[in-house]
Amino acid sequence: MGHFLHSLNINNYIENYTSPENPVLSKLNRETNLKIELPIMLSGHLQGAVLQAFSHMLRPRRILEIGTYTGYSAICLAQGLTEDGHLHTIDINEELQDMCFRYICDAGLEGRITQHIGRAENIIPELDEVFDLVFIDADKVNYSRYYDQVFDKVRIGGFILADNVLYDGEVVLPPEQQSKNAKAMHAYNEKLRNDPRIEHVLLPVRDGIMIARKTKE
Repeated sequence: MGHFLHSLNINNYIENYTSPENPVLSKLNRETNLKIELPIMLSGHLQGAVLQAFSHMLRPRRILEIGTYTGYSAICLAQGLTEDGHLHTIDINEELQDMCFRYICDAGLEGRITQHIGRAENIIPELDEVFDLVFIDADKVNYSRYYDQVFDKVRIGGFILADNVLYDGEVVLPPEQQSKNAKAMHAYNEKLRNDPRIEHVLLPVRDGIMIARKTKE
């Protein structure tokens, strides 16, 4: 219990010393938690701020997001786009499309974000783009497939980010105690550790973000 309270206090401290959510993101956060199933899937304040800062540092021209949910992370990632920049985001759940688009419009990004509805494995090959930044935050068992699909579409020096790679700490459990998703996350982490075409670092932010930089084809 003490460890839990300590972690909670640390998280609260971190958020208190992180720039506050802008009003659109705060409203989106609140509506997602009140109305939408599995609100834990929302990136949230801290992770959103990290993604936004990362985007501002990179100044990407093209971003691909796999897993839109209600659009929180897309709005954060789009903040650092170049003047002619654009973000493509993919989700299989068409029921959230209208809500997501409403907040994209509230953020003034309707001309800079394109929503794609359908299976990512089918949509990715149709995107004729060279991406500076890819963010994977979708069905865990297909992370490795998405990584393989996007790799050739990412420029040298570009980044592939993946969320939930710690999967609530399950990745350090013995294999027989890991859930299907935790096993998939561990396999993804192993895959990147053994890929000589990248440099990578696993950040223990929220549920873990794996950051991979493409160094060679």
